[in-house]
Amino acid sequence: MSDTNPQSTNPNQPDAENEPVWTFRGYRLRPSEFTTAMVHFFRAEVSRANVWRQRLDTTTNWAVVSTGAAITIAFNQTAHHSVILLNALLVTLFLSIEARRYRYYELWSYRIRLMETDFFASMLVPPFHPASDWAESLAENLFHPSFSISSWEAFGRRLRRNYYWIYTVLGAAWLARIGLLPTQAVSWGDFFQRAAIGNLRGEIVIAGAALFFLLLFLTAVFTVGLHQASGEILPRFVDPERYPGIAQLFSETGSVTRPWFRLSRRRQQLLAMVITDRAENICQTVFKELDRGVTSMPGTGMYTGKTHNVLMIALTVTEVPHLKSLVNAHDPQAFMIVFPAREILGRGFMPLQE
Repeated sequence: MSDTNPQSTNPNQPDAENEPVWTFRGYRLRPSEFTTAMVHFFRAEVSRANVWRQRLDTTTNWAVVSTGAAITIAFNQTAHHSVILLNALLVTLFLSIEARRYRYYELWSYRIRLMETDFFASMLVPPFHPASDWAESLAENLFHPSFSISSWEAFGRRLRRNYYWIYTVLGAAWLARIGLLPTQAVSWGDFFQRAAIGNLRGEIVIAGAALFFLLLFLTAVFTVGLHQASGEILPRFVDPERYPGIAQLFSETGSVTRPWFRLSRRRQQLLAMVITDRAENICQTVFKELDRGVTSMPGTGMYTGKTHNVLMIALTVTEVPHLKSLVNAHDPQAFMIVFPAREILGRGFMPLQE
């Protein structure tokens, strides 16, 4: 039995502080450099989110200014009340633009929230242990950016937060304009007559306006349950009784440790089969440059009867071009097959126990 101190370290191995996070073609990224890069990346994403947040305020300002101008013009006795209805359509256009901008804002906000909950927050709670898939989720979002919320959720949120009050003021002003100017309406018939626009009878105009505001109200109500917006001020771990809609996501993902707003996203995982006569050279290069494991199996070409090595390599979609180039460099006659893997667990990928 060896009496070697189990706490001793191999002198050929770097200490924990200088051990690189990853290496690539001789370049080594140390933990301190990785943290510095993450800080700069975080600042960049905050800056982009702030730009889009300002754009949200800009469209709201457009809606407020145009509403004030339209009401001012409409209450001039020489103007027609239809100015207010036209402004309502213009405000709806502003709302649709703002909803689209809100989706872009959420794209950057998603990344910020992800770094806050799984990187920086973990630093404050020793031992530093981010969620196992947070980096993959962040990388996948960088490779394949996608909106984290739907158009309906964005539209409904901006409607409830800002535009509900603008539409309320417009509706009240329109009814007041019809009923009070040039004199107060003395009957429903007089009210309907004043509501007419050109050849459209007042009853049709009022019914159309009521339908328009009803649709807006229903949109605001039926989008309340949509909770995919990562930029909202909500906790990382959600009380199911307080946020039942978000809690449903937990039951679907099967995890209570992952942030509620993040469904696990990973780069596409693949399995490469390389049939070659220069297996040793290819293996050594894969170990050194890709830091991936290789499993070698014997194989026989049934047409020629010649024996070859079959290399099996698990990797992600971003590593395929590199693997192709190094295989071609060592054996241009190699035969390579790449096919998707549903899930890869183990060292270098997701931990097997999770």
